[in-house]
This record gives sequence, structure tokens and C-alpha cells, in this order.
Amino acid sequence: MCLQLPAVDVPPQPWTGRDDGDGPGHRRWWQAVNAAGAPAVGGTAAAADTATSTAASVRKPAVLLGFASDEGVRRNKGRTGAAAAPAALRKALGPLAFHLDRAVADAGDVAVSGGDLEAGQERLGQALAALLAAGHRTVVLGGGHETAYASYLGVSASPAVRSGQRLGVLNLDAHFDLRDEPVPSSGTPFLQMARAEADAGREFRYAVLGISEPNNTRVLFDTAGTLGVRYLLDEECDADRARDFVAGFLADIDVLYLTIDLDVLPAAVAPGVSAPAAYGVPLPVISAVCRQVAQSGKLMHVDVAELNPEFDVDGRTAKTAARLVDTLLR
Repeated sequence: MCLQLPAVDVPPQPWTGRDDGDGPGHRRWWQAVNAAGAPAVGGTAAAADTATSTAASVRKPAVLLGFASDEGVRRNKGRTGAAAAPAALRKALGPLAFHLDRAVADAGDVAVSGGDLEAGQERLGQALAALLAAGHRTVVLGGGHETAYASYLGVSASPAVRSGQRLGVLNLDAHFDLRDEPVPSSGTPFLQMARAEADAGREFRYAVLGISEPNNTRVLFDTAGTLGVRYLLDEECDADRARDFVAGFLADIDVLYLTIDLDVLPAAVAPGVSAPAAYGVPLPVISAVCRQVAQSGKLMHVDVAELNPEFDVDGRTAKTAARLVDTLLR
């Protein structure tokens, strides 16, 4: 299989992992990704390539794209280290058993250097727009939550949005990230999106599941109200209310961009983030939401943000994020 992958700062590298055998029934993520894009490692690539090619004949491959950035977190006075997240997420995904009926390719990383966040966001947006135009489901492995605005630049340039389909942005997050600051950061991406959508003459459709009331100021709640943001507090996120909240949002849009800030989860589940949650939304609820949007037929792009491997415990946060990515691509 030959995929046309966009230009990036760091090219994709071969994945590695546990090798249980040559048959398709033994296949793991590392084998499937190698077969779809990166050079093969070991003797299992042929079997994996056959199975992956079969999947690709049904649906176009999903493509992973890393965003190695924590400049936005630094600007937002958070704990830096999220630039190492793409590598940690690949490491956590690699050994998972591969049950997907689509191929998955790795496009490599866009890396922010020299503090130039804006240029990095533009590069990721351009790479993402090219992949979406080619019809791929895309997954960005962040990065601080400045990843979200980079993703938006790509999504908003996609044929679906340019043709007039209604874009919805669903954020699983403890924070609104609607800060009004002179310099963009990990706390500003959704206000940046709101302004960009207004400039484009489109309605800003933004919903947040998991808001922590003690961790968002009254100004942020007022901003959310002014912008018509839908939200569900973390304490309200039982399975039924979360499902209904997401269903109501999906009913009003045509295509969905899902962004997951891992600090939406309890600190015991996701300790490796810039701002660990004292309360958080239970993992089964977040997992069910991911399954719900994956099955909606409207999911176009997803990113996973705020993994900070420096503060992770036993790879707990990375493994949780990897499982959510696996769920979203089914």
C-alpha cells in the first residue's frame, strides 16, 4: 500500500512491539501501522500488509499525525513536557491488539521549535487539511491543548466545511480554554476558533463535556454564555446525561471535530497531565462518549492533548489515551 503523506518536521519511524506470530490473528498496532506506511520491522509485515490492505479496500486508512508542542502550556504557565506526548502515545498504542477494520498509517510529527507556536500550528493545519482533502480520518497526537487550534486550522480548510457543512467542536475537558489573552496559548484555542468562525461568517458550534466549576472563573463562564457554548459540568456527567448531551449536540451538526484534553479524567486515571483533576469524569463515561461519536458517522477528526509523560505514573495516562484512540477508530 502506498499512501501520499504530507510534509512534516519529523518523518515517521518504524513502530516496534511484542511479536506473537506471523498470522493476521496475531496482529498488533505496531504491525498494522508499519504495513500501512512506515518501513516494516521483523518478519510479520507481509501478513499484516495483507490484512491491512483488505481493510483499506473497505475504508481509507486513518492517519496519525504528531504535534510535538508544549509552547502553549509554557505560555499558559502550566507544567511543560507535553512535547514528548506523540512518542509516548505511539509507544502505548504499539502493543495493543489490532481489531480495526481500517488501515492506520503514521505521518510523523510537526514539531514546534524556538517558541514559534503559531508557525507550528500553521504547518500542522496544512498537513491535516491535505489528509482530510484526500478523505482520511485523522488523529492528531498532541501536544498541549494549543493542539486544538492547529487542528481547527486543518479542519476548517477541509472540503466538508468549505462546502457549507455545519462543523461542531466537541471538547472533553475540565476547562473551557476560552481565555482572552494577548498571546495565544493552551488556554485560548476555542476563543481563537470562535473569532475565526465569525470572520468566516459561520456559527460557532462548541460544546464541552466535563467542565470543573472551581477551575473556571466567572469571566470564562460569562464568555461561554455569550458565545452560546453548551457544557456539562463534571459532577453532572453520569452515563445517561453524558449520552443525551452528546446526542443533542450531534443532532445540530453535520461533521464533528472531537478534542480530548486528558485532564477531563480523574487524576488517578490520568496523572500525567499539566493540570490533574481533583474530580474528573469517570473513564467509562468518556469511553462511552468516544464510542458514541465514532458510531455517529459524523466524526471527521480527533486529537488527544495534554499528555505529559514526565508526570505519568506507570504509563497510566498514555495507556488510557491509547485505548480511547483505538475506540475512536473502530
